[in-house]
Parts: sequence; C-alpha cells; structure tokens
Amino acid sequence: MSEFTEKIKLKFPDEILEGPEFDSEDAVSVKSDKILDILDYCRTDAGMRFEFLTDLTAVDFLELDSPERLAVIYVLRNMASMETLILRAFMFGDEEIDTVSEIWHSAEWLEREVWDLFGIKFKGHPNLKRILMPDDYEGHPLRKDYPLKGRGERDSFKIIQRERERY
Repeated sequence: MSEFTEKIKLKFPDEILEGPEFDSEDAVSVKSDKILDILDYCRTDAGMRFEFLTDLTAVDFLELDSPERLAVIYVLRNMASMETLILRAFMFGDEEIDTVSEIWHSAEWLEREVWDLFGIKFKGHPNLKRILMPDDYEGHPLRKDYPLKGRGERDSFKIIQRERERY
C-alpha cells in the first residue's frame, strides 16, 4: 500500500471498501456516493496532485468476489512524479454516480462510453447519450449478463457485398 492510498484511507475512512486489491497496483476501492470529494482531494491536495485523468472505465464483477456488481474505475496520474493511482467506485444497485466532467472535461466522452456499454448513469452529465452503439440499441453489451452472441441484433444487420479489387 502506498502513501497515496494511506492518505485516502485516513481522509475518507467511512468510504473505503474491501475490494479486489492487487500488490502490483496502487489502488483503493471506495463507495460511489462521495466520489467527487475523493477525486477532488486526489487532484488538489498538495500531497497528492493527481491532476490528470488517464482513463475512466467500468468493470462488471458479476459472480466474482467483490463488494458490489459494478464499479467505475478512475485511473489518475501525477504528472510531476509520474505515479499512477487507481480508484474503484463501487455502485450499489442501479444508483447513479456523479459525473466528473466538471473536474476533467475529457471525462465527458469516457462517461458516455461507460454508460453506453455498461448502463451506468452519470448524474449531472451534460450529454449522456450513446456513443458507440446505435441510438435504438437495447441493452448494454459489456454487462456480463448480456448474451455472448447478442439478442439477435446481428441477424438484422444489412450485409454489404463488395467486389474484390485486384492490385
């Protein structure tokens, strides 16, 4: 455990969860209801300074040992020390999680992708609509309960035949 995860655990003791932690990464699992406070602390505190959002994604822990089924993953970077910090914000039920697009504007597109593929709603997002899947698509294909071969939507795709060009 690094000094950064220790600082988070000291500052937000009631928000920490026991989750899937690995020795090879600097990560901490938290409740999602205070994620804005935690991320703002990681970004602005003089001892932290994780001012760059490297990635924002999600994981479906269905049938795995974890506090809850869904988690939003924030990968942060301290540009001065080049250290990386991972925060896992676990979702309880189908609750919404606060958008971080006011802290990092690049999160707008990443949150849209997470909503489109996992169905996680970001409260306060300025434009939460599909980004990868068609607008009329039903479901969220990266959830583990989504059928491996889809729900028949492949059968309705128009097949385009092209002649092969010779070079």
